[in-house]
Amino acid sequence: MLKMFTTQLTGVFKKLAEKEEFSFEDGARLLAQAPAGDGSIYLYGTKEMKAVEFEAVEGAEPLQAAKVLTETEMDGLSDADRVLLFSRFSTDEQALELAQLLRKKMIPFVAVSTVIEPSDQDLSQLADVHIDLRLTKGLLPDEIGNRFGYPSAMAALFIYHGLKFTIDEILAEYEE
Repeated sequence: MLKMFTTQLTGVFKKLAEKEEFSFEDGARLLAQAPAGDGSIYLYGTKEMKAVEFEAVEGAEPLQAAKVLTETEMDGLSDADRVLLFSRFSTDEQALELAQLLRKKMIPFVAVSTVIEPSDQDLSQLADVHIDLRLTKGLLPDEIGNRFGYPSAMAALFIYHGLKFTIDEILAEYEE
């Protein structure tokens, strides 16, 4: 079972790297504007996506200028700041509320989620840049035809690291 999960997960990572390549670049460019100026990169994750918040702020290699977005931080956001928002699906109510508030405040943001049914009111349309997790079902089949092994936080962390590496490259070039 572990071998099959590993194979499937490797496929997910490969598909994300290939299909979302331009979104990684665009998202990193947008986010790098904050530390290149006077802003911060605020992270917000719903449910299991809180893992990305912890990785960015408390991980072995923290993201430059990263902070966790809280309600109190929300009031102090400026146009120099950027937000990186993670949710399991692009229709997550909590994420949509935040996205609409960010749009209203004119704070640029990158959203990462699986697009289930695209509409003009999902994260893929509200975000300045959207990266699709492309996880519509679990990776492994069970005996009765259902699927399990839904690695949303793992895929989100993969995307976070891809964004971080690109942001670091951009900022290194900017400092030269």
